[in-house]
Amino acid sequence: CKALVWGVGGPRLAAQGMECVSSIDALAVRGYTEVLGALPRLWYLRKSLLAQAALRKPCLCITVDAPDFNLALAAKMKQLGVPTLHFISPSIWAWRRERMAGIKAAVDHMLCIFPFEANIYHRAGVSASYVGHPMAQIVPMHPDKQGARSMLGLHVDATLVALLPGSRASEVSYILPRLLDAAKLMTLANPLLRFVLPIASPALNAQVEACISASKAQHLKILCLQGQANLAFAAADVGIVASGTATLEAALYKLPMVITYVMPASSWLMMGNKGYLPWVGLPNILCQDWVVPELLQSAATPQALADAALNLLNDAERCTAIAQRFEAMHNSLRCDTQLLAARAVMRML
Repeated sequence: CKALVWGVGGPRLAAQGMECVSSIDALAVRGYTEVLGALPRLWYLRKSLLAQAALRKPCLCITVDAPDFNLALAAKMKQLGVPTLHFISPSIWAWRRERMAGIKAAVDHMLCIFPFEANIYHRAGVSASYVGHPMAQIVPMHPDKQGARSMLGLHVDATLVALLPGSRASEVSYILPRLLDAAKLMTLANPLLRFVLPIASPALNAQVEACISASKAQHLKILCLQGQANLAFAAADVGIVASGTATLEAALYKLPMVITYVMPASSWLMMGNKGYLPWVGLPNILCQDWVVPELLQSAATPQALADAALNLLNDAERCTAIAQRFEAMHNSLRCDTQLLAARAVMRML
């Protein structure tokens, strides 16, 4: 039989036959202060989804990531008698552990992408299963650097630095100027450096161009890409990467990197006392070690970023050790995620 799937999604889900009643872009909000302006829109979206669920009477609600929005939605769905499954556990092992009670009330089954997460849920009385990380299946264990450079039209012997300022407009506005200033400092130290800057979505093109112009970085040898972060990671020697999923993807490509993040001061202060781990970047968290440097908020000065990246470029032995740690991490995350997730869905159906 053919399942009727509807909900919030993007063009790839729509291409698979899902009825998208709202775009996934509606949930592209991050931080505390940034969310405030979007609250009316998010409240209306949730109200609309619940009203449709009351009429359509779905047999299962699958929520993906966006926990602050989706867990509240899932709790309401359960009140309507709809079983709930959530994919990608919130980072309760890193910060805001008090969310477990709300998760238990909202989620019938949690799909976990990191090996240690399922046991945390089992101890709290929440049904959960580990399905691996989907990117670990897609990324080759030994990336083809020469092939990636050829596809980008870069010389095989060029020294290449990947700049990843984040995927949201707010991230780009805070992080990209520092990355560009760091790139200028690095170029003073090594005029032969090349840079590659994947732009996460076409909606950010104008913002990135304006930022390059404002930073007077037009003289830098920067290759801007439309998406294609995978090619940038495969081709680069070192990356300066905004904390988030991109750091994990870079680690899967065995890329030595500097992890950074900058946000509004008010959001930083609100988040400051909620973390439990010494690390913020996913590669360091998964390795349980300071494998790569993290420069966050006031520490993320252009000079500090440039120095940290240059130190990696000039230390081949350290870069080899980082790649070995990332290969072990890659192996721990590699599962048939699609099949395991589909089986969990079918069991609930």
